[in-house]
Parts: sequence; C-alpha cells; structure tokens
Amino acid sequence: MESSSQVHERAGQDEAAERQAGSPGAPVSLVREISQMWGEHFSGHEVGADDDFFALGGNSLTGIKIIEQVVRDYGVQLSVRDFYLAQTPARVAELIEKGRART
Repeated sequence: MESSSQVHERAGQDEAAERQAGSPGAPVSLVREISQMWGEHFSGHEVGADDDFFALGGNSLTGIKIIEQVVRDYGVQLSVRDFYLAQTPARVAELIEKGRART
C-alpha cells in the first residue's frame, strides 16, 4: 500500500511530466483542447500544437471568435495583439495558463 505522500509525489511528477511534454507553463491536455478548438474554427481540420494561425488561413474574424471562446470557456481575456503574436495553440495555451495564474 502506498502512503499518501508517495501518491502526492507521483501526482506532482505526472503533472510536471505533462507540462514538460507541452509548452512550458501549459499542460498537454490544455494544449490539446486549444488545438481542437482551433480545428473547429478551421472547418474541422486537425490542428497541431505548433500549427501557425496564419498558415492555417486565420484572419481577424477567426481570431476574434477564438478569443471570445477562450473568454467563455476559460475565463481569460487575451488581447488581440497577444493572440496574434502567440500564433500557435501551444503558445495560446501558455497565455491561458498565465491568465489563470493572475486570477
């Protein structure tokens, strides 16, 4: 039987491993969610964590829709400038994590 400290330590390691596998500061699960969200806005195409918003055909209307969905789903307001500079689901997920940490 494992002690609670061993279980807690392992859970922390799992979370750290998940963060390391994705972008720094963003769990892999969040990166996946953001990639899927982008896919919905790009006619259901599969979007990878490092796919570029503009290379996918992103425009200002699509950007605004994604930003609005981030506010609804995650309670984090991204500036248009920050969103466009981020350019990838992984980096947007990182911005969401930073926004969550501020609240």
